[in-house]
Amino acid sequence: MEKAGLLESLKNLVQQEDVLAVAREVSELRNQFEDVVLEEDRQFQVKQLEAQEKGEPVEERVSDPVREEFYQLYNEFRERKNNQQRVKKDAEEANLRRKKALLERLKEVVEKEENIGAAMTAYKEIHDEWKEVGDIPREKRQDIQSEYSRLLETFFYHIKIYRELREHDLHRNHQLKLDVIRRIQELSTVPQVKDVEQAIKTLQNEWDETGPVSNDAWESLKNSYWDAVRAVYARIQVFYDEKRSELASNLEQKKEIAQRAADLVKEFASSSTKDWDTATATLLALQEEWKKIGFGPRKENEEVWKEFRASCDEFFAKKKTFFDSLRGKFDDVAAKKQQLIDKLEEIKHSTEWKKTTDQILAIQKEWKNLGSAGQRFEQKLWKEFRAACDHFFDAKQTHFSSKDKEFEENLTKKLELIERIKATAIPEDKKEALSLLKGFATEFNEIGHVPMKEKDRVFNAYKEALDSHYQKLKLEGEEQEKMLFQARLDNLKADPNSDRAMARERYDLNEKINRLRADILQFENNLGFFAKSKGADLLKKEVESKIAAAQRKIEELRTKIKMIQ
Repeated sequence: MEKAGLLESLKNLVQQEDVLAVAREVSELRNQFEDVVLEEDRQFQVKQLEAQEKGEPVEERVSDPVREEFYQLYNEFRERKNNQQRVKKDAEEANLRRKKALLERLKEVVEKEENIGAAMTAYKEIHDEWKEVGDIPREKRQDIQSEYSRLLETFFYHIKIYRELREHDLHRNHQLKLDVIRRIQELSTVPQVKDVEQAIKTLQNEWDETGPVSNDAWESLKNSYWDAVRAVYARIQVFYDEKRSELASNLEQKKEIAQRAADLVKEFASSSTKDWDTATATLLALQEEWKKIGFGPRKENEEVWKEFRASCDEFFAKKKTFFDSLRGKFDDVAAKKQQLIDKLEEIKHSTEWKKTTDQILAIQKEWKNLGSAGQRFEQKLWKEFRAACDHFFDAKQTHFSSKDKEFEENLTKKLELIERIKATAIPEDKKEALSLLKGFATEFNEIGHVPMKEKDRVFNAYKEALDSHYQKLKLEGEEQEKMLFQARLDNLKADPNSDRAMARERYDLNEKINRLRADILQFENNLGFFAKSKGADLLKKEVESKIAAAQRKIEELRTKIKMIQ
């Protein structure tokens, strides 16, 4: 529920005349509101830190009219509650004095009044006034009511009244008490425990205020009453025990999260931006996990929240310091990459295709060796760099496409070679077969370009013819991987834009290596969270196996890059 909703709920509650009846609900509402406020404060602090990291203006805190109105209403309600509590206490003390005076009057009637009519009149006056008297202090109620009940029983058993009236009253009281017991028993079907608490108090007052019953029925009736009452209070006790247990469980979960955050901040130290990003993701995941847990005991919940928030604040302060220290380095790399882009802009219109291609490939290599320019610059610079490269290579491709007519003879030769490849029987000896296929690849590449509109069809037919032979060799394992990749390189060399195709292939392989390194880093980070248990050991072995597989894959990719070079 948002703050505005909580404020409206508070407004509805504080309008109640009997503020004591809604005091617990208001208190719970205030706890929910303060949790929302704390979460807003945390989000605002995170937002300020993120703004500082990005070099953006830090937003100033503005006043919150909803928060101010809520606390104003709450303070007014608390003052009213305190006043009502004082009034209630004074009223209960006054009621206690009145009931004690009535007990003295009733005792006087029981011990001294001999006239039945006068005694009944006095009793009725006392009883009516007794019912009119409100609540008395709880700790005195049982004693006062017991004394009153004892005097009433003495009154009815020792004063001679008309039998018909006596039997009528005893029977009526018996029915009333049975009805009270029945309604107490029906409280077991009331779903809300708060409603049960209020109802049982009212019913107990009604029981105490109902007159005596016959001696024969009293013991059985009294036992039934107390059995029903104890069952209700047992249910109430179970409810609050479960509530306390739930709060305690939530508190332990939050303590565990706070400890994990504290351990992360204490043990983490790295000069790698990827490590910082991984640690940040871990801490944000802990914050999300925290949000999903319910409330704990208020005092302890506040303390553990302060610990958790302090760990988060410390981490993000360290992260800010780290990235501030890197900003100068990123600025230097960005300046150098901008210089490379300027060089590309100067030569991207050149028609010296071979010379310019070599220059651009050298610039691309220099770009790669510079490393990252940071999140603020890298993507923007890369788009400009890539656009300049594409401009030249697109122009180069367009230029050579205009010479398609000159390549008709090459087309005929390549088509004849493809038919020859298809018709050739591959030797059973793998070495001879591979040598033969490689010779076909060399011959194909030496023929030269074909018309642009035919190059894809011819290349695909050539690749299909070679692939069908490679498949028949039934290569396995590392040998298969190496030979198939070599075949792929031979195919790339046959591409009209082989330089560009090979550069892209090398770039893709480097990207795969970077992704595998990031996976390894994540796996190694996950290892730190495994506890020393049987189940955790199995997970740890599984992660270690994944790390080893990723490292092997990296070595394979490096071998492929060497083959390209």
